[in-house]
Amino acid sequence: MKGLVHIYCGEGKGKTTAAVGLALRAAGAGKRVIFAQFLKDGSSSEIEVLKKIENITVRHCRTVTGWVKNMTGEERAQAKADYGRFLEELLREAKEESCGLLVLDEAFAACNCGFIEEKAILSFLDTKPEALELVLTGRNPSPELMARADYITEMKKIKHPYDRGIAARKGVEY
Repeated sequence: MKGLVHIYCGEGKGKTTAAVGLALRAAGAGKRVIFAQFLKDGSSSEIEVLKKIENITVRHCRTVTGWVKNMTGEERAQAKADYGRFLEELLREAKEESCGLLVLDEAFAACNCGFIEEKAILSFLDTKPEALELVLTGRNPSPELMARADYITEMKKIKHPYDRGIAARKGVEY
């Protein structure tokens, strides 16, 4: 079976949730899954469950601990180096260990912040294993990545409690 490229993007809620759902489906079918998150600390509720599922490996790079906009130049440079190495490791692992699904959650945010190079993802698309399914999530994917995708699902916010001052709730938004 040929592996395809999925993009879950947009301003609405549900990008990571959709990626989690596909990871569960793939693991249930016996595929090896790598679920990697950028710019997140791994404390979201779904991560603890994913870690317990056979065939799913959860990966994080814990460099960014606060808002990117508050980082110093030195912190940004360190984040770029750390995230660049993290992406290289993920892509190598996906190629070498017969992975069936690779999720790069918040890859677009990491690209847009300058922490990972989009050209590394584009190059990987040229050489990825034939059967590997790839999911990229986040806001504002580039036209180049969108052109290479097989699926693009945009989450559009119509209404959200945050707009009324209701903070994110554990077990619902995280």
